[in-house]
Amino acid sequence: MTLLGKEIRMNRLINRESGKLLAVAVDQALARGIFEELMPIQRKIDEIVAGGPDAMTMHKGIADMCFRSHAGKTGMILKCSTFSPWQPNYDTWVTEVEEVVRLGADAVSMGCIVGGGDQPEQLRNLGIIAGQAAKHGLPMIAHIYPRGNQIPDSEKNDWKHVAYAVRAGAELGVDIVKTKYTGNPETFHKVVASTPGKVVVAGGDNGSNIEDYFQMVYDVMDAGGTGITFGRIVWNNPNPTAVVRAFKHIIHNKGTVKETVELYEELVNSPLNV
Repeated sequence: MTLLGKEIRMNRLINRESGKLLAVAVDQALARGIFEELMPIQRKIDEIVAGGPDAMTMHKGIADMCFRSHAGKTGMILKCSTFSPWQPNYDTWVTEVEEVVRLGADAVSMGCIVGGGDQPEQLRNLGIIAGQAAKHGLPMIAHIYPRGNQIPDSEKNDWKHVAYAVRAGAELGVDIVKTKYTGNPETFHKVVASTPGKVVVAGGDNGSNIEDYFQMVYDVMDAGGTGITFGRIVWNNPNPTAVVRAFKHIIHNKGTVKETVELYEELVNSPLNV
């Protein structure tokens, strides 16, 4: 039986009416370097929260310094690992589960790259922290991608590799897996069908404009996905509040792409009230 604490926290993350998840990540500086669009980080978090996401993903230091004013308003997912610009395919463990509990997070997340020479170590770390999270009643989220150096570049979008990554998370006790989109709803449906867990997608470089991402999110939901955890496509925008509200229309209201484009165009030039 699921611990009551875990059930309470999961209900804070997953929208009660739709059963879906819209999360925004601001954990990129450690992994990818400094982005001017994420400066100042406090204001960017304020603008994102104003849009009403279900949760935000961040590291412990940013949570402690910048999330206090939003405590209880938006779910908080604490990232406990990171890669770096110099080691892009190795997620190292940087935060203990006890710290996640102390900071009051609703879930813990960890990155994991499969298909490389260090896959055994990364899967071991994921399995250990998934067990610790379960012990403390914390939902476990994994960011798992098939981009290790033993997978040819031409195969890294193959749905079977993505499905392997997703299933690996479920096998190790992960509740929600964030992974890459396969490019079309038919193959992504196979990914979703490969696991009993929930699957959300990363934004990544899947489009050249915001409309491409609206279509992608629509297709993900149509294929049975649980939602999204996006970063750059949200905070790169001059109006992150509008972007979040537009994605909410698809994810929680089952809006069409056309409706969402119209809503976005109406919102994007509105003043930011934060």
